[in-house]
Amino acid sequence: MCGIVAYIGKKEAFPILIKGLSRLEYRGYDSAGIALLDSGELNLYKKQGKVANLVEFTNGKNIHGNVGIGHTRWATHGEPNDVNAHPHYSMDKRIAVIHNGIIENYDTIREELIKRGYVFKSQTDTEALVHLIDDIQKTEKVELIEAVRHALQSVIGAYALVVISKDHPNQLIAARKSSPLVVGIGEDNSEFYLASDATPIVEYTNQVVYLNDEEIAVVDVNEGLRITNIANQEKTPYIQELELHLEALEKGGYEHFMMKEIFEQPRSIHDCFRGRLNAAEGFVQLGGLKDYEKRLLNAKRIVFVACGTSWHACQVAEYLIEDLARINVEVEYASEFRYRNPIISEKDVVIAVSQSGETADTLAALELAKARGASIFGICNVVGSSISRITDAGSYTHAGPEIGVASTKAFTAQVTVLTLLALRLAYKKETLSNSRFRSLLTELEAIPEKVKRVLDKNELIKEIAAHYKDSANALYLGRGSSFPVALEGALKLKEISYIHAEGYPAAEMKHGPIALIDEDMPVFVIATKGTSYEKVVSNIQEVKARKGKIIAIVTEGDTQVKEMADHVIEIPATDEHLVPLIATIPLQILSYHIALMRGCNVDQPRNLAKSVTVE
Repeated sequence: MCGIVAYIGKKEAFPILIKGLSRLEYRGYDSAGIALLDSGELNLYKKQGKVANLVEFTNGKNIHGNVGIGHTRWATHGEPNDVNAHPHYSMDKRIAVIHNGIIENYDTIREELIKRGYVFKSQTDTEALVHLIDDIQKTEKVELIEAVRHALQSVIGAYALVVISKDHPNQLIAARKSSPLVVGIGEDNSEFYLASDATPIVEYTNQVVYLNDEEIAVVDVNEGLRITNIANQEKTPYIQELELHLEALEKGGYEHFMMKEIFEQPRSIHDCFRGRLNAAEGFVQLGGLKDYEKRLLNAKRIVFVACGTSWHACQVAEYLIEDLARINVEVEYASEFRYRNPIISEKDVVIAVSQSGETADTLAALELAKARGASIFGICNVVGSSISRITDAGSYTHAGPEIGVASTKAFTAQVTVLTLLALRLAYKKETLSNSRFRSLLTELEAIPEKVKRVLDKNELIKEIAAHYKDSANALYLGRGSSFPVALEGALKLKEISYIHAEGYPAAEMKHGPIALIDEDMPVFVIATKGTSYEKVVSNIQEVKARKGKIIAIVTEGDTQVKEMADHVIEIPATDEHLVPLIATIPLQILSYHIALMRGCNVDQPRNLAKSVTVE
């Protein structure tokens, strides 16, 4: 979940590292640090808090060097402070390491190294790693690359790391296992950039290599790039061209990335189905799954594995695929999947859904499913990510970079792709009439314009948010495929405003949560026209009878709910199967404005990070 960046070449490394850390800060912002080689000395600068604190700390210092590493931290082992910040030195300050991941057996390694005379200054697992590398190099009298290789054979856990040494001023050593790492190849194959993802690299090069698990890369200004695995077998680098543009990483005039990404949804939804959908011709397909359609159509069941917002998108897919295509679907928390010994066979299809494509729990779930013979597919946003490489096939959402930690456009992009999947399966299985099929295609094509109409209500939603910014709790209710929207709405409020919020199926309210309702409890209800409309109206009446405050998402022109609700937000009429793509928008905007009014950092909420690359 931490962000790592490194540079070696002819340029000054410091500004490259600072800019790279700023772009990676969504991965963690508990502390930040850099190490630079300058005139034979390896100098460390690190500070608790955001990258801005590190910049302030280094102001006025004479910092130079053409080789350096940087790290922005999401704390796992040890509280956020200056000492626990990365990079970490060896005792003689000859080597420094940055690390994203968890070394699970660090305690055992630490105890052994203490017996050998090593003194630990931090509480981190990473410090055990740098001392282990140092110890191996000295006791076994091997080159640094071999010491790194031997050390990694001894550790249990996940890592993406970069090693810098004053004894090797022309090279950096990097390695990965279960945590992402990309190598950017710069000018004349004599400068290199390393990072957790491509965002710090795109400004300098579009030629990259994604390291695979248990691969070790040595980048050398004189000898270029060499990749081996832990067993010291040579690997041929597979160079890819980045599909990422620098302007996508800027705020584009918006105050926050989150608001920019909310307002990008008409485009991102359209990009998801562009080339995959043509209502006029009655055409829908997902090219990445084309060769595996029979497995999906013949599957005993489809099992989705995901976490957080992606799990909510899969919940929507469960309603759509079961209703439209009549295929049994189960949705699993990836974090629990492998720990309950699930029954998986070769007749199952397991689909992982992840914005980053690097979610550790989801990758572990895929490994288990693959080991048990299931077909494994992936739906993610990041080209070249681990999920896209491990799976048999899959589809990209094409949502573009999402920098805000709380997912917005990633959710609607995932729901769009999953809707396309449901429609394609229904078409192939002939479980829908031709007229119904074409109607849904037409409705889906119209979604981007309808989302624009909801975004036009930003000021109205802001006014409503002002009424509830001081609430201590909130409930979100929905039925059918709007129930996952309620879950997602509650999650957004929790993530960025720190208000306790829970989502429920509307009918479940009277099985417990109704006890919480009083005149101070806001209840957000998705009450659009559809098969469950009258039932939801009854649920609203139950809340009003107990003096709860109702904020309702309703279909344009609705009068019945309007008479009962304290506030209503109208959204364009659409087929109830597609309501999640529209109804989630006002809930995102509400959360954004409430968080701002409470003085919260909407782009970097406390304790969170964008890519959960550790278990």
